[in-house]
Amino acid sequence: MDTPEGLSPLKSALSCKCPKCGMGSLYKGGLSLDLCEKCEGCGLNFSKNDSADGPAVFLIFLLGFLLVPLALIFEVAFAPPLWVHVVIWSVCALVITLVLLKPLKSYVIALQYKYRPGDWK
Repeated sequence: MDTPEGLSPLKSALSCKCPKCGMGSLYKGGLSLDLCEKCEGCGLNFSKNDSADGPAVFLIFLLGFLLVPLALIFEVAFAPPLWVHVVIWSVCALVITLVLLKPLKSYVIALQYKYRPGDWK
């Protein structure tokens, strides 16, 4: 595939840009996870991707490995009531999910573009 010099899947994922040219946006805008039909810069058809549940699974593992130990440490250190745990960890999980879901989905798409180029033809 013809990718610009130095364009890595991680770089395009963090900016949520096209994995081919690094210019066009992957998403329609806002908090939406809806992909654009094609790249505004190079015309790459985004409907050929198949990220499926991969980004959500990565996010679930990340949240589990991050929040469970923090909640246990918080419990041992402060012993708050249960409702405090519910509020704190629900808000943390929601914020982390909203911040990381688009870049994780972009990363899976970029990896598919780089390592499975036949899927994009």
